[in-house]
Amino acid sequence: MKRSCAVVALAAAGLTLAALPAQAQVEGGGWTSYEPTFSVQQRGCGTVNGMTFTLTCSTGSGDQRAERRYATYTGGTRQFEGSFRITSMAGSRISLKQTFKTTGPFFMLAVERGGRLYAVHGGDTIATGATVGATVRVNTVHQVGSQHRTYINGSLKHTVSSPSGDFYDKFGSYRTASGKGPVTTVWSGIKFWRK
Repeated sequence: MKRSCAVVALAAAGLTLAALPAQAQVEGGGWTSYEPTFSVQQRGCGTVNGMTFTLTCSTGSGDQRAERRYATYTGGTRQFEGSFRITSMAGSRISLKQTFKTTGPFFMLAVERGGRLYAVHGGDTIATGATVGATVRVNTVHQVGSQHRTYINGSLKHTVSSPSGDFYDKFGSYRTASGKGPVTTVWSGIKFWRK
């Protein structure tokens, strides 16, 4: 009887927890969590093993990528959250997170050897300290047709105007036009919200 009561109590607690609103790490209020589908992209010397994304070569040309590409969205406001840790990096200028417009690149967060995070388009420094072994949390909040904001470890670091259209999120390791590997990045804590 005691065991049955404990199971009922746990089940009730689980239902209560499930009914709580989804809490995003930044810009709280009104978010609903969701799980978009994704595909794995491996091109050139890129390999994906679970949540580990590796470029094994040091070439400065060609399409070198190891990424997850999430489902396309249109309109509304979306939030992405994830943490990355670079476990090795002999190369530089590797894109880690992208908010991509279906007609072409929109926002790309990249890292240089030494730990500088920057916006590929425009070159703005977003943060420093993304060195080998450090864990860095990234949140992007995208109001389609209005604004795209990037938070690093919970602090707003970059804002850019957003056009309307269709977009999708990507993360992993991707050689920028001026970059090269090798690099290995491990991602964790991936979450999505919308409102």
